[in-house]
Order: sequence, then C-alpha cells, then structure tokens
Amino acid sequence: MSNIKTAVSIKESLFKKAETLAKKLGISRSKLFATALEKFIRQQENRELLKKINEVYSQTFRPDEESYREQKRGYHRQSLEDKW
Repeated sequence: MSNIKTAVSIKESLFKKAETLAKKLGISRSKLFATALEKFIRQQENRELLKKINEVYSQTFRPDEESYREQKRGYHRQSLEDKW
C-alpha cells in the first residue's frame, strides 16, 4: 500500500503535544498521526457495529430466547469495548 502526503491544520498546542509524544515514543509524527487516525476510524466502525447489534437485540424475542440474547449482547458489547 502506498503512502499519500497530506496537509492538515491543527492548533499549535496540539501539534506541540503530538511532537513531544512522538519523540517520547520514538516514532515519527506521521506515524503518530496515522496510528491515532486508524484508532479513531476503528472506534467509529465499532460504534456503528454496536449500533446495528443493538438494533437486532432490541427486537422482540420469545421468553426462552431472552436469556441467550442477554448473554450474547454482553459478550458483543465487551468485545467491542475492549477494542476502544
């Protein structure tokens, strides 16, 4: 996969914090920004997935399905929250 250069505008205070953190971690600013953006995108994707899962689980179920539904809902929520 190829890299693309881009220019973004951010507050100077945020830039300084990013520069300090990148130096502390021993990575480039580009790597820091790319990593942060990847994480943010993953979080948004997980939120969308959780929204869809919640829509499915909000449907009416038979009483015998309710316990299983709650167990799986907790499992899915925990799985996604661990990734945030």
